[in-house]
Parts: sequence; structure tokens; C-alpha cells
Amino acid sequence: MPLQFIDGAEIARRLTFEVLIDALDAAHRRQPIDVADTIMGDESSMYFVRNAVDHGRYVGSKLITSTPGNLGTELPAVQAVMVLFEAATGSPLAVLDGTVLTQWRTAADSALGSRVLSRPDAGRLLIVGAGAMSRPLVHAHRVARPSLTEVEVWNRTAERAAEVVADLAADGVRATVASDLEAAVRRADIVSCCTRSTSPLIAGDWLQPGCHLDLVGGFTPAHREADDRAMQRGRVFVDRRESAFDGVGDILSPIASGAITADDVLGDLHDLVAGRVGRAHAADITIFKNAGGGHLDLMTAEAILAAG
Repeated sequence: MPLQFIDGAEIARRLTFEVLIDALDAAHRRQPIDVADTIMGDESSMYFVRNAVDHGRYVGSKLITSTPGNLGTELPAVQAVMVLFEAATGSPLAVLDGTVLTQWRTAADSALGSRVLSRPDAGRLLIVGAGAMSRPLVHAHRVARPSLTEVEVWNRTAERAAEVVADLAADGVRATVASDLEAAVRRADIVSCCTRSTSPLIAGDWLQPGCHLDLVGGFTPAHREADDRAMQRGRVFVDRRESAFDGVGDILSPIASGAITADDVLGDLHDLVAGRVGRAHAADITIFKNAGGGHLDLMTAEAILAAG
């Protein structure tokens, strides 16, 4: 098979969130993918290599730069390239735009978490943060929960939230800017938070019975999007247990403070799609930590290749 170079436009042509969410669901029903990460740098500039092996199928590596200084510019804060190999022969199959792949897989990961945890009648979605992930998260969550008819966007800078609302309108999605975060959280059925905050934005006492909280943005021990009270009130799940316990502040910080224990993390997507754990009652507050990882990159690259 000739080596394919798959850019962002081609990824968007091949994928839909319906296809990708189902692909991630199916992949989490197979043997777990082995992963190994290398991270260099600091908060001002980080370089990652995320390696993953889907035994007997594919091998992949994603090379990533994280540059917070790009926020507010035309460049994404996170940029990447993904390389995919055939496991049996070791032959390179594809080089993919890892930045766009990351947006698709991150949003689909959260959407799968919502599909197995949020209430089927959830009607109002709140997006916290107005970065590059805000639009994909809206679209993915609405695929996972078609009952979502109202969308609000909150950002520290209201002008950025208004830009996202305008972009969503161009996509055919009606949304409004939320001016008061606490009030918006209190009326939301699903809260999806994607920021680089190092202090909690979401207070547990704001979460209403039945709410689903999706924590996306934090990926280092310093990042924190929800406070200890939220983690105490909610039934806590993660996308991959090993990833969540490897340097993710929204899990490690409440454990370190004694607010919760490791046993309070009730399961990951392998457990959730298998039906071993999940929402027990309609009034439960559920929390899903989207920690990411190379396994999701590889699952997404496989889905892109299959859709070609």
C-alpha cells in the first residue's frame, strides 16, 4: 500500500462524529492498546511523543508541540503529526495531520463518555472555554446526545465566547454567550470544560442532580478545572485509568488532598462500554475525565484509514 499523506481537510472529508464515536466504542471492546509517552519541556513549551501498539493491527506515534503562547493567535496551542504503521510488516501506511486528528479524537472521546454517562434526556450543554476545541466538542456532544437543543458558551473573555457562538451559528447551531459561569453551570445538563486553568473553575456545589461534567482541558499535574467538592459529589470515571493517574491534576489533586481516594475512580471507557459500571440513578452527578493518550490517537488514525 502506498504511503498516504492525510491532511486536515481529508480527515474532515472522511470522518463524521457518528463514525468516530462508534469506532472508539468498538475499539474499547477489544484488547487494550499498549502506550508509552515521552514528554520534554515545561509549561511554556512542551514536546510530546505518544506511542501506541494495537497488537496484530497497527502501530502509531504522534509527535506533539504544546505552545500556550499561541493562544489568541491564528496558530493552535497544540500542533502535531501522526505516523501510522502496519503492525505485521512494520510498513509505514500514513502520515496524518495530528492537530486535526487530536481535535476529532478529543471531542469523540468526551462524546463517548457522555453517551454512556449523561442522561438520555439532557437538553442543555454548557461549553467552558473558547479555544480550538470548543466547536468540535459542541458538535460531538450533540451527536452523542441528540436531545441537546440549547448550547451556551462561557469564557473569561466574553468576546472570544461570542466568536465561538458566531462560528457555531455558521455551522447551523444556535448558541448563546453565558455571562455568569455559576448560573450557567446550575442550569446545564452537560458541562464540558476545556481550558488550561490551573485553579478550579467548576465548583461542586453548582452542579445539579443529574448533571454530567466533562473535564477535557487539563493534562498536567498543575491543571485543574473542577474543585474537590465536585469530585466528592460525583461518580468519577476516566477514559483510561493509566492515563488519568499519570500526571492529571483533576484526578491526582483531589486524591492528594484526601477529598477522594483512587478507589473513587469507578472505571474507564473499557468498563463503561462493557456495562460493568456507569450511571446508577437519574439524579447521579457523573464526572468524566478526558485524559487523552496515544491509544485514542491510534484508534482515530485507524478509523480515518478505514474510512478512506
